[in-house]
Amino acid sequence: MPVTMDTLVSFAKRRGFIFPTAEVYGGLGGFWDFGPLGVELKNNIKQEWWKRFVQQRSDVVGLDSAIVTNPKVFEKSGHLVNFHDALVECKKCHQRFKSDDVGKVCANCGGKEFTKPANFNLMFKTFIGSTEESVSTAYLRPETAQGIFVNFQNVQQSMRLKLPFGIGQIGKAFRNEITPGNFIFRSREFEQMELEYFCKPGEDDQWFEYWRKESMQWFLDFGIKKDNIRFFDQPKSELAHYSKATTDIEYNFPFDKGWSELMGVANRTDFDLKAHGQTIRDEEAKGDITPYCIEPSAGVDRAALAFLIDAYEEVEGGRSTTTEANKEKEVVLRLNKHLAPIKVAILPLSKKEPLATKAKEVQALINKDYNTWYDDTQSIGRRYRRQDEIGTPYCVTIDFETVEKDNAVTVRDRDTMAQERVAVSELAMFLRDKFL
Repeated sequence: MPVTMDTLVSFAKRRGFIFPTAEVYGGLGGFWDFGPLGVELKNNIKQEWWKRFVQQRSDVVGLDSAIVTNPKVFEKSGHLVNFHDALVECKKCHQRFKSDDVGKVCANCGGKEFTKPANFNLMFKTFIGSTEESVSTAYLRPETAQGIFVNFQNVQQSMRLKLPFGIGQIGKAFRNEITPGNFIFRSREFEQMELEYFCKPGEDDQWFEYWRKESMQWFLDFGIKKDNIRFFDQPKSELAHYSKATTDIEYNFPFDKGWSELMGVANRTDFDLKAHGQTIRDEEAKGDITPYCIEPSAGVDRAALAFLIDAYEEVEGGRSTTTEANKEKEVVLRLNKHLAPIKVAILPLSKKEPLATKAKEVQALINKDYNTWYDDTQSIGRRYRRQDEIGTPYCVTIDFETVEKDNAVTVRDRDTMAQERVAVSELAMFLRDKFL
């Protein structure tokens, strides 16, 4: 049975993945804190995206641009005019909503009358310096893309790049959403993994199709089930002002709307580079041209949410095959092993010496390469279940035979529960093969 959002939110807080920000003061709508396991999950998602789309490609380089941005950037990009949602207000309770989300009745008070829709710009405004004057106005970026566009010539010339090539960036973005909600699906502070891929005009359609497929494959490779993910081609009437074509990769989230955007792939044509006066020398044309741009853009937070939902499994009665079913419900988080927050758990069968010392030695042997967790509390069965619940792929158990007989450990697989005896001297190589 698919996990509900209420169950997932409770699980994420209880197991240290995601907390409401400043919860001791009542939180803050649209903002979330990622706990010890959540930050590891996010870091792993970002590392795997960067590895696939930047590190392992000879035609893509990286960038890290500033969050606070000169307002002229957004004037030229069209954000000051076009980056808005339609806002309505309930005339009874004065609660404000995004007009697309409002039915006939106010979700807050039951009122039936609303104001006419008004445009609401989604960017966060701030001020530079000691005075709040118009000349000191700046904005927190609503996307990472503009930092790439205004640096196009800097990157191209310094790295001597030739078309086609891409610039990748991972970073925070901020949008003053009217109605944030559905946990971390729609928040006001989030992270993006964006790639701007530049090509010659006329080659954009083939690269658009290429990046649609590459983006989808990345999610499938890291564990999203085929039945839960799909392409949705936006109709021309819904395209952004800069877009020639946009395909959303949608995921079937367990909230009311169901299928919703996980990431987007857009053909931004030459709109942004023209807006910022960025060109490249083309030897064939014997002059400067303005490249077209294909943009695969994914949210780290939404990706983390989708991976958690797809990995979460409840097993009624438990999974044990060696003892009588205990009728308890066990949770297994079947995350891809490369995304799992903890890669290897170190479990001495007893707190007593010499097992404790040996277990610490084993941990020191492998924690240079893998994020490990040491747990010596309660029965080994309960410890296995704790690690299953947070998605740890492998548990390494140190028992009395380890120190008295064979200098070997027992390695347990999260998904199959199969156990294998491995010599300590071969453990690093054994795990390396598992994580290839």
